[in-house]
Amino acid sequence: MAPALGWPRGAGAASRRWLVLLPPLLLVPLLARPAGALVEGLYCGTRDCYEVLGVSRSAGKAEIARAYRQLARRYHPDRYRPEPGDQSAEEAFLLVATAYETLKDEETRKDYDYMLDHPEEYYSHYYHYYSRRLAPKVDVRIVILVSVCAISVFQYFSWWNSYNKAISYLATVPKYRIQAIEIAKEQGLLKKAKEKGRNKKSKEEMRDEEENIIKNIIKSKIDIKGGYQKPQIRDLLLFQIVLAPFHLCSYIAWYCRWIYNFNIKGKEYGEEERLYIIRKSMKMSQSQFDSLEDHQKETFLKRELWIKENYEVYKQEQEEELKKKLANDPRWKRYRRWMKNEGPGRLTFVDD
Repeated sequence: MAPALGWPRGAGAASRRWLVLLPPLLLVPLLARPAGALVEGLYCGTRDCYEVLGVSRSAGKAEIARAYRQLARRYHPDRYRPEPGDQSAEEAFLLVATAYETLKDEETRKDYDYMLDHPEEYYSHYYHYYSRRLAPKVDVRIVILVSVCAISVFQYFSWWNSYNKAISYLATVPKYRIQAIEIAKEQGLLKKAKEKGRNKKSKEEMRDEEENIIKNIIKSKIDIKGGYQKPQIRDLLLFQIVLAPFHLCSYIAWYCRWIYNFNIKGKEYGEEERLYIIRKSMKMSQSQFDSLEDHQKETFLKRELWIKENYEVYKQEQEEELKKKLANDPRWKRYRRWMKNEGPGRLTFVDD
Protein backbone atom coordinates (compact mmCIF):
# COMPACT_ATOMS: atom_id res chain seq x y z
CA MET A 1 0.00 0.00 0.00
CA ALA A 2 1.42 3.40 -1.00
CA PRO A 3 2.08 5.88 1.82
CA ALA A 4 -0.57 8.65 2.27
CA LEU A 5 0.06 12.15 0.86
CA GLY A 6 3.21 10.95 -0.87
CA TRP A 7 5.38 10.88 2.26
CA PRO A 8 8.64 9.02 1.62
CA ARG A 9 8.95 5.57 3.05
CA GLY A 10 10.56 5.45 6.46
CA ALA A 11 9.86 9.13 7.27
CA GLY A 12 9.09 9.51 10.95
CA ALA A 13 6.37 11.61 12.62
CA ALA A 14 8.89 14.32 13.58
CA SER A 15 9.97 14.75 9.96
CA ARG A 16 6.40 15.14 8.78
CA ARG A 17 5.63 17.68 11.54
CA TRP A 18 8.55 19.93 10.48
CA LEU A 19 7.43 19.80 6.87
CA VAL A 20 3.90 20.92 7.85
CA LEU A 21 5.21 23.87 9.88
CA LEU A 22 7.67 24.94 7.19
CA PRO A 23 5.36 27.30 5.12
CA PRO A 24 4.30 29.45 8.14
CA LEU A 25 7.91 29.72 9.27
CA LEU A 26 8.88 31.00 5.84
CA LEU A 27 6.28 33.83 6.15
CA VAL A 28 7.64 35.14 9.47
CA PRO A 29 10.59 37.07 7.94
CA LEU A 30 8.15 38.74 5.54
CA LEU A 31 5.62 39.81 8.21
CA ALA A 32 7.95 40.82 11.04
CA ARG A 33 9.69 44.17 10.75
CA PRO A 34 13.20 44.20 12.18
CA ALA A 35 13.43 46.87 14.89
CA GLY A 36 16.24 47.76 17.20
CA ALA A 37 15.70 49.03 20.71
CA LEU A 38 17.15 52.45 19.75
CA VAL A 39 15.51 54.16 16.79
CA GLU A 40 16.74 57.25 15.01
CA GLY A 41 14.35 60.16 15.53
CA LEU A 42 12.93 58.91 18.84
CA TYR A 43 14.17 60.24 22.18
CA CYS A 44 18.00 60.17 22.09
CA GLY A 45 18.17 58.46 18.70
CA THR A 46 20.64 55.59 18.51
CA ARG A 47 22.16 56.58 21.87
CA ASP A 48 20.86 55.25 25.16
CA CYS A 49 19.54 58.14 27.29
CA TYR A 50 20.79 56.45 30.45
CA GLU A 51 24.28 56.10 29.00
CA VAL A 52 24.23 59.73 27.81
CA LEU A 53 23.68 60.90 31.40
CA GLY A 54 25.90 58.16 32.84
CA VAL A 55 23.21 56.73 35.15
CA SER A 56 21.62 53.32 35.56
CA ARG A 57 17.99 52.46 34.79
CA SER A 58 17.26 52.31 38.51
CA ALA A 59 18.51 55.88 39.12
CA GLY A 60 16.14 58.27 40.90
CA LYS A 61 15.13 61.78 39.92
CA ALA A 62 17.73 63.42 42.15
CA GLU A 63 20.57 61.38 40.65
CA ILE A 64 19.37 62.10 37.10
CA ALA A 65 19.11 65.83 37.81
CA ARG A 66 22.58 65.90 39.37
CA ALA A 67 24.10 64.10 36.38
CA TYR A 68 22.35 66.49 33.99
CA ARG A 69 23.66 69.60 35.75
CA GLN A 70 27.22 68.29 35.65
CA LEU A 71 27.04 67.39 31.96
CA ALA A 72 25.25 70.63 31.10
CA ARG A 73 28.12 72.63 32.63
CA ARG A 74 30.63 70.44 30.87
CA TYR A 75 29.07 70.57 27.39
CA HIS A 76 27.85 74.15 27.52
CA PRO A 77 28.70 75.84 24.17
CA ASP A 78 30.54 78.63 25.99
CA ARG A 79 32.85 76.19 27.79
CA TYR A 80 33.11 72.99 25.78
CA ARG A 81 35.85 72.81 23.16
CA PRO A 82 35.43 69.55 21.20
CA GLU A 83 38.39 67.61 19.90
CA PRO A 84 38.77 67.11 16.15
CA GLY A 85 36.28 64.47 15.02
CA ASP A 86 34.05 64.86 18.09
CA GLN A 87 30.49 66.15 17.87
CA SER A 88 30.00 69.90 18.23
CA ALA A 89 29.18 71.58 21.53
CA GLU A 90 25.63 72.35 20.38
CA GLU A 91 24.98 68.72 19.43
CA ALA A 92 26.44 67.37 22.70
CA PHE A 93 24.49 69.88 24.81
CA LEU A 94 21.25 69.14 22.91
CA LEU A 95 21.72 65.38 23.37
CA VAL A 96 22.21 65.82 27.13
CA ALA A 97 19.14 68.06 27.35
CA THR A 98 17.05 65.55 25.36
CA ALA A 99 18.15 62.70 27.63
CA TYR A 100 17.19 64.72 30.71
CA GLU A 101 13.80 65.73 29.27
CA THR A 102 13.10 62.07 28.52
CA LEU A 103 14.05 60.70 31.95
CA LYS A 104 12.82 63.47 34.26
CA ASP A 105 9.13 62.91 33.37
CA GLU A 106 7.64 59.73 34.81
CA GLU A 107 5.30 59.01 31.91
CA THR A 108 7.91 59.70 29.22
CA ARG A 109 10.47 57.59 31.08
CA LYS A 110 7.95 54.76 31.32
CA ASP A 111 7.42 54.87 27.55
CA TYR A 112 11.18 54.93 26.96
CA ASP A 113 11.79 51.93 29.26
CA TYR A 114 9.01 50.05 27.50
CA MET A 115 10.69 50.77 24.15
CA LEU A 116 13.99 49.37 25.47
CA ASP A 117 12.25 46.23 26.71
CA HIS A 118 10.01 45.72 23.66
CA PRO A 119 11.92 46.84 20.57
CA GLU A 120 9.68 44.77 18.28
CA GLU A 121 6.68 47.16 18.75
CA TYR A 122 8.12 49.58 16.24
CA TYR A 123 5.00 51.55 15.24
CA SER A 124 3.65 51.68 18.77
CA HIS A 125 6.79 53.50 19.94
CA TYR A 126 6.37 56.13 17.22
CA TYR A 127 2.73 56.66 18.22
CA HIS A 128 3.46 57.08 21.93
CA TYR A 129 6.41 59.38 21.29
CA TYR A 130 4.67 61.81 18.95
CA SER A 131 1.29 61.71 20.70
CA ARG A 132 2.98 62.78 23.94
CA ARG A 133 5.25 65.30 22.22
CA LEU A 134 2.46 66.97 20.22
CA ALA A 135 -0.05 66.94 23.06
CA PRO A 136 -1.03 70.42 24.37
CA LYS A 137 1.11 71.56 27.28
CA VAL A 138 -1.83 73.25 28.99
CA ASP A 139 -4.68 71.22 30.45
CA VAL A 140 -7.63 71.29 28.05
CA ARG A 141 -10.02 71.70 30.98
CA ILE A 142 -8.30 74.95 31.97
CA VAL A 143 -8.56 76.22 28.38
CA ILE A 144 -12.29 75.42 28.29
CA LEU A 145 -12.88 77.05 31.68
CA VAL A 146 -11.04 80.24 30.70
CA SER A 147 -12.91 80.39 27.39
CA VAL A 148 -16.29 79.98 29.09
CA CYS A 149 -15.43 82.68 31.65
CA ALA A 150 -14.31 85.07 28.90
CA ILE A 151 -17.53 84.48 26.95
CA SER A 152 -19.59 85.02 30.11
CA VAL A 153 -17.86 88.32 30.86
CA PHE A 154 -18.43 89.47 27.28
CA GLN A 155 -22.10 88.44 27.53
CA TYR A 156 -22.58 90.35 30.77
CA PHE A 157 -21.15 93.67 29.52
CA SER A 158 -22.86 93.28 26.14
CA TRP A 159 -26.25 92.78 27.80
CA TRP A 160 -25.70 95.78 30.08
CA ASN A 161 -24.86 97.87 27.03
CA SER A 162 -28.08 96.79 25.30
CA TYR A 163 -30.08 97.44 28.47
CA ASN A 164 -28.65 100.97 28.87
CA LYS A 165 -29.40 101.70 25.20
CA ALA A 166 -33.01 100.62 25.75
CA ILE A 167 -33.32 102.88 28.82
CA SER A 168 -31.80 105.82 26.89
CA TYR A 169 -34.31 105.26 24.09
CA LEU A 170 -37.28 105.07 26.49
CA ALA A 171 -36.12 108.32 28.09
CA THR A 172 -36.71 110.02 24.72
CA VAL A 173 -40.25 108.64 24.28
CA PRO A 174 -42.68 111.38 25.42
CA LYS A 175 -45.10 108.90 27.03
CA TYR A 176 -42.50 107.54 29.45
CA ARG A 177 -40.49 110.71 29.84
CA ILE A 178 -43.48 112.78 31.00
CA GLN A 179 -44.48 110.11 33.52
CA ALA A 180 -40.91 109.91 34.85
CA ILE A 181 -40.73 113.72 35.22
CA GLU A 182 -44.03 113.76 37.15
CA ILE A 183 -42.76 111.06 39.52
CA ALA A 184 -39.47 112.94 39.98
CA LYS A 185 -41.36 116.15 40.85
CA GLU A 186 -43.56 114.33 43.35
CA GLN A 187 -40.50 112.86 45.07
CA GLY A 188 -38.66 116.20 44.98
CA LEU A 189 -35.72 114.80 43.05
CA LEU A 190 -35.61 117.60 40.48
CA LYS A 191 -35.49 120.27 43.19
CA LYS A 192 -32.34 118.74 44.62
CA ALA A 193 -30.73 118.89 41.21
CA LYS A 194 -31.44 122.64 40.98
CA GLU A 195 -30.06 123.67 44.38
CA LYS A 196 -28.42 127.09 44.46
CA GLY A 197 -25.73 128.62 46.59
CA ARG A 198 -22.38 127.06 47.16
CA ASN A 199 -23.46 123.86 45.44
CA LYS A 200 -24.64 125.69 42.34
CA LYS A 201 -23.98 123.66 39.23
CA SER A 202 -23.60 124.56 35.59
CA LYS A 203 -26.47 124.05 33.15
CA GLU A 204 -24.78 121.03 31.58
CA GLU A 205 -24.25 119.37 34.96
CA MET A 206 -27.88 120.05 35.94
CA ARG A 207 -29.11 118.68 32.61
CA ASP A 208 -27.02 115.52 32.98
CA GLU A 209 -28.21 115.01 36.54
CA GLU A 210 -31.87 115.46 35.55
CA GLU A 211 -31.38 112.99 32.71
CA ASN A 212 -29.90 110.42 35.10
CA ILE A 213 -32.82 110.90 37.49
CA ILE A 214 -35.32 110.29 34.69
CA LYS A 215 -33.44 107.16 33.53
CA ASN A 216 -33.30 105.77 37.06
CA ILE A 217 -37.04 106.24 37.47
CA ILE A 218 -37.68 104.50 34.16
CA LYS A 219 -35.42 101.63 35.27
CA SER A 220 -37.37 101.23 38.51
CA LYS A 221 -40.83 101.52 36.96
CA ILE A 222 -40.54 99.69 33.63
CA ASP A 223 -39.96 95.97 33.33
CA ILE A 224 -38.13 95.47 30.03
CA LYS A 225 -38.41 91.96 28.64
CA GLY A 226 -36.90 90.18 25.68
CA GLY A 227 -33.46 90.89 24.25
CA TYR A 228 -33.09 94.24 26.10
CA GLN A 229 -34.05 93.07 29.57
CA LYS A 230 -31.89 93.70 32.61
CA PRO A 231 -28.96 91.26 32.73
CA GLN A 232 -29.24 88.39 35.18
CA ILE A 233 -26.24 86.46 36.50
CA ARG A 234 -28.07 83.15 36.11
CA ASP A 235 -28.43 83.73 32.35
CA LEU A 236 -24.67 83.77 31.73
CA LEU A 237 -23.08 80.82 29.93
CA LEU A 238 -20.94 79.84 32.93
CA PHE A 239 -23.93 79.56 35.26
CA GLN A 240 -26.01 77.84 32.57
CA ILE A 241 -23.35 75.13 32.30
CA VAL A 242 -23.10 74.77 36.08
CA LEU A 243 -26.89 74.58 36.44
CA ALA A 244 -27.35 72.32 33.38
CA PRO A 245 -27.76 69.09 35.44
CA PHE A 246 -30.36 70.81 37.63
CA HIS A 247 -32.27 72.12 34.59
CA LEU A 248 -32.14 68.69 32.96
CA CYS A 249 -33.54 66.96 36.04
CA SER A 250 -36.21 69.65 36.38
CA TYR A 251 -37.25 69.23 32.76
CA ILE A 252 -37.48 65.42 33.10
CA ALA A 253 -39.61 65.78 36.25
CA TRP A 254 -41.83 68.38 34.54
CA TYR A 255 -42.26 66.22 31.45
CA CYS A 256 -43.20 63.18 33.54
CA ARG A 257 -45.79 65.25 35.46
CA TRP A 258 -47.17 66.54 32.13
CA ILE A 259 -47.56 62.99 30.75
CA TYR A 260 -49.11 61.73 33.98
CA ASN A 261 -51.55 64.61 34.53
CA PHE A 262 -52.71 65.38 30.98
CA ASN A 263 -52.09 62.22 28.94
CA ILE A 264 -52.84 59.53 31.52
CA LYS A 265 -55.28 61.15 33.97
CA GLY A 266 -56.79 63.49 31.35
CA LYS A 267 -56.79 66.66 33.46
CA GLU A 268 -57.68 70.01 31.89
CA TYR A 269 -54.86 72.43 31.07
CA GLY A 270 -54.26 75.31 33.45
CA GLU A 271 -53.45 78.85 32.31
CA GLU A 272 -49.69 78.22 32.44
CA GLU A 273 -49.99 75.04 30.39
CA ARG A 274 -52.26 76.72 27.85
CA LEU A 275 -49.81 79.59 27.35
CA TYR A 276 -47.00 77.05 26.97
CA ILE A 277 -48.85 75.21 24.17
CA ILE A 278 -49.65 78.52 22.46
CA ARG A 279 -46.01 79.62 22.63
CA LYS A 280 -44.86 76.33 21.14
CA SER A 281 -47.43 76.62 18.33
CA MET A 282 -46.17 80.12 17.54
CA LYS A 283 -42.57 78.86 17.65
CA MET A 284 -41.49 81.65 19.97
CA SER A 285 -38.78 81.53 22.61
CA GLN A 286 -39.60 82.22 26.25
CA SER A 287 -38.06 85.70 26.13
CA GLN A 288 -39.97 86.57 22.95
CA PHE A 289 -43.27 85.41 24.43
CA ASP A 290 -42.62 87.29 27.68
CA SER A 291 -42.10 90.51 25.72
CA LEU A 292 -45.73 90.40 24.49
CA GLU A 293 -48.28 92.65 26.14
CA ASP A 294 -50.62 91.15 28.71
CA HIS A 295 -53.72 91.97 26.64
CA GLN A 296 -52.27 89.93 23.75
CA LYS A 297 -51.90 86.89 25.98
CA GLU A 298 -55.45 87.41 27.25
CA THR A 299 -56.65 87.44 23.64
CA PHE A 300 -54.84 84.16 23.01
CA LEU A 301 -56.57 82.58 25.99
CA LYS A 302 -60.03 83.93 25.05
CA ARG A 303 -59.72 82.49 21.56
CA GLU A 304 -58.50 79.16 23.00
CA LEU A 305 -55.48 79.03 20.76
CA TRP A 306 -54.04 76.04 22.61
CA ILE A 307 -56.52 74.01 20.54
CA LYS A 308 -54.88 73.24 17.21
CA GLU A 309 -57.96 73.99 15.06
CA ASN A 310 -58.45 77.40 16.69
CA TYR A 311 -54.79 78.27 16.23
CA GLU A 312 -54.90 77.37 12.52
CA VAL A 313 -57.88 79.72 12.06
CA TYR A 314 -56.06 82.49 13.98
CA LYS A 315 -52.90 81.97 11.93
CA GLN A 316 -54.83 82.24 8.67
CA GLU A 317 -56.52 85.43 9.87
CA GLN A 318 -53.16 86.98 10.72
CA GLU A 319 -51.79 86.12 7.29
CA GLU A 320 -54.83 87.69 5.58
CA GLU A 321 -54.51 90.81 7.73
CA LEU A 322 -50.83 91.10 6.86
CA LYS A 323 -51.64 90.85 3.15
CA LYS A 324 -54.20 93.66 3.48
CA LYS A 325 -51.72 95.89 5.29
CA LEU A 326 -49.11 95.29 2.65
CA ALA A 327 -51.62 95.94 -0.12
CA ASN A 328 -52.47 99.35 1.40
CA ASP A 329 -48.89 100.26 2.22
CA PRO A 330 -47.57 102.89 -0.28
CA ARG A 331 -44.04 101.60 -0.01
CA TRP A 332 -45.16 98.05 -0.78
CA LYS A 333 -47.16 99.33 -3.76
CA ARG A 334 -44.14 101.15 -5.11
CA TYR A 335 -42.02 98.03 -4.68
CA ARG A 336 -44.51 95.84 -6.55
CA ARG A 337 -44.80 98.44 -9.31
CA TRP A 338 -41.02 98.55 -9.62
CA MET A 339 -40.79 94.75 -9.71
CA LYS A 340 -43.42 94.66 -12.45
CA ASN A 341 -42.00 97.44 -14.65
CA GLU A 342 -38.31 97.66 -13.81
CA GLY A 343 -37.54 94.49 -11.91
CA PRO A 344 -34.14 92.80 -11.61
CA GLY A 345 -34.59 91.25 -15.07
CA ARG A 346 -34.56 94.61 -16.88
CA LEU A 347 -31.97 97.24 -17.63
CA THR A 348 -33.32 100.76 -18.24
CA PHE A 349 -31.72 104.07 -19.11
CA VAL A 350 -32.98 107.42 -17.88
CA ASP A 351 -32.80 110.21 -20.46
CA ASP A 352 -32.00 113.58 -18.91
